[in-house]
Amino acid sequence: MMTSAQLKAARALLEMDQKTLAESSGVSLTTIRRMEASESIVKSNVDTLNKVIEALDHHGVTLINNDTESMSGGRGVRLKSWND
Repeated sequence: MMTSAQLKAARALLEMDQKTLAESSGVSLTTIRRMEASESIVKSNVDTLNKVIEALDHHGVTLINNDTESMSGGRGVRLKSWND
């Protein structure tokens, strides 16, 4: 799962526009816009959501979900450590 806020924050960390994310993930620009316009949890089919998450991961962003260990809890995004 991913929220629209996480998607926007991930793009901001990467300084990536919607068009670039669409091209990188192989989904349409319209789909990226629709995903970001969601009120909370992004509603999309599993394949499309996986493509976007994989593209963000490839560019260096990790999604933090509610059940992921985090200092302050809650959802978010962070840049990956390339030393891992």
